[in-house]
Amino acid sequence: MRLILITLVTLIIATIVGLGATWMTATRGVNVGTIKIGTWTARPRTGTSSIDPYSRASVARSGELPVGTGDGVLFTANRDDAGRALDGRCDVVVKGVTPAARFWTMTIYDTKGQLVANSLQRYGFTSQEIVRGSDGSFEVRITSRARAGNWLPTGGLDRYMLVLRLYDTPVGVGTRTQKDAPMPSVSTVSCP
Repeated sequence: MRLILITLVTLIIATIVGLGATWMTATRGVNVGTIKIGTWTARPRTGTSSIDPYSRASVARSGELPVGTGDGVLFTANRDDAGRALDGRCDVVVKGVTPAARFWTMTIYDTKGQLVANSLQRYGFTSQEIVRGSDGSFEVRITSRARAGNWLPTGGLDRYMLVLRLYDTPVGVGTRTQKDAPMPSVSTVSCP
């Protein structure tokens, strides 16, 4: 009887751990094949047939349509370069250059993956419309209050994430450093 009880408890614990681990990986994903450059993170194999099973489960759960490797790569940032979570009540500056790409977009999303609601209906910039300096660099201000130049409104929400999509780019699985792919810096300038 004792052996049956121990076996039953072991099976219950294994089931709880297995289901919990499955839920965590399907919800948060894993770092298999992840590229991290500064605060920016990408999973270039997500849009390929060689996607790992954990990322496949995460994509299936979220319903997202990943960018295929032949098309480009998607980078996300939910923290600034100092490790502070991106807060819609703060003034955040994204500046610098992007890796070589035929076309790119930078978009702001809430933590659930929805476009940030704002009265201007301004959700991001493209490489063709952004105002640049003479050296090719740009500066985007992300804040709830209007700013001159490249400005993205946050609507004052608590947390958000930035998504940088690079199309027709050499950035991929072999990319590892800022030298390989110069990513823009993300810094919190002020906070109320």
